[in-house]
Amino acid sequence: MNRILIVEDETHMRMGLADNLEFEGYEIDQAEEGNEGLTKILENQYSLILLDVMLPNMSGFEICKTIRAKGISTPLILLTAKGEEIDKVRGLELGADDYITKPFSLRELLARVKAVLRRGEMSSPEKKSVMAKIGRLEVDFPSYNAFSEGCQVQMSHKEYEILKYLYEHKNRTVSRDDLLKNIWGYEERVTTRTVDNFILKLRQKIEEDHEHPQVILTVHGTGYKLLG
Repeated sequence: MNRILIVEDETHMRMGLADNLEFEGYEIDQAEEGNEGLTKILENQYSLILLDVMLPNMSGFEICKTIRAKGISTPLILLTAKGEEIDKVRGLELGADDYITKPFSLRELLARVKAVLRRGEMSSPEKKSVMAKIGRLEVDFPSYNAFSEGCQVQMSHKEYEILKYLYEHKNRTVSRDDLLKNIWGYEERVTTRTVDNFILKLRQKIEEDHEHPQVILTVHGTGYKLLG
């Protein structure tokens, strides 16, 4: 059974999410402030984290940054009352896999939860490990591990998904719209700027010189091409 942690300080919101997710068959754990949420993440294994941005003691952004720095790659969806693009981009750049802006419908939340968990199933131990050589990296997509010169490279869940999609379509142009549709997996339009920010982060880890990319090329006016 998938286990989900909800970190949310608004009691009504937290309990409502817990009740509805339990009804869908998920096992739920809860935290009502930042420090408690971080402690639970560090001490337990979860399939998914629903994390409010505005929390007492420690913000969702701080929690996200901290756990990614520690190598915890558990899929994470940010819950935010802020609609500004800069906040959404910041969360994704810190390692969040998705975000949803309050107020949101239960149907939308469940769709995103299911999409993230479905992608997370790729990391199951039963999956066969196949190392892919991409630029400076050796990537094991099923286990969500990446290495450069024998050292592990920290990458977010979303970065793996984008890189995997490009690798599966290598030597072909992949449009930004294709990435938005197939990686984020829902109808709402995430901006193309978000895609470009993720590509920049991937280049910094893959390319010998990320300012002059030779592996992930830009196809101007369209999208990107992974050479292989």
